[in-house]
Amino acid sequence: MTKKDFIALADAIRDSNRTAENCGISDYEFNQLQLNILAAFCSQQNSRFNRERWLSYIAGECGKNGGKVKAA
Repeated sequence: MTKKDFIALADAIRDSNRTAENCGISDYEFNQLQLNILAAFCSQQNSRFNRERWLSYIAGECGKNGGKVKAA
């Protein structure tokens, strides 16, 4: 997998979590265990995968490349 693939996966997870939150169905949000399993899989696919950055991006703590979050 490439960096673009990891970003696309993270974007899909973020969108899914936002949709679940907006609809009030938090049971359908990705939980930390699921994210850790996906992060482990991504690490196996590419040794340069940055687990912490990927999880931070999903959590909205940084931008796609690890920088500041762009103001909406």
